Amino acid sequence: MQQFLTRGLLVALFSSVLLTQQVAAEVSVPSGSYSVDPSHGYINLSYSHLGFSHPTIRVTGFDADMTLDAENIENSKVKVNMKADSLDSGVEEFDGHLTSDKFFDAAKFPTITFVSSSVKDKGDGMLSIDGDLTIKGVTKPVTMEATLNKAGTNPMKKVAALGFSATSTIMRSDWGLGENAPMVSDEVNISIETEFLQNK
Repeated sequence: MQQFLTRGLLVALFSSVLLTQQVAAEVSVPSGSYSVDPSHGYINLSYSHLGFSHPTIRVTGFDADMTLDAENIENSKVKVNMKADSLDSGVEEFDGHLTSDKFFDAAKFPTITFVSSSVKDKGDGMLSIDGDLTIKGVTKPVTMEATLNKAGTNPMKKVAALGFSATSTIMRSDWGLGENAPMVSDEVNISIETEFLQNK
């Protein structure tokens, strides 16, 4: 019986090693500089409107750059630049309110930025990315909870690629965006879907 258990343990261990090597091969990409694929990047903001609905606002204009350390992902860095006048709610009148000085004041503060300060590897493709979010000249710490969906070669573009999903929740009043809170929720949920391509 003991011999059977030992043999089973060795088989399971060997299989685990093979699986780990296979997964590592599937997600292996080189270290270096990556930029977001503009045709596969999405940033959405959602909030509660009087408790009746949860509207979504899309950031249609942004770019992002990542410096990847493939050997130790915790040494990696990311920076995102968003255009404050690119917020699209699907309602033209509301878009005008969003860019006004009551909200994002896009004329005076045209750029919203997120700059990572640390990356924590939580295992199983899960990452916790701390960074500084700057809106209207105000900088506050934010944590993004991210999932590495896949890392490998993009078969269409023939370059190394990584895909991430990420979420965070912020209080908009922390950045001077508290108009109509708390009737319209102060809490804003951020959802990000991005694909990064290696720069050549």
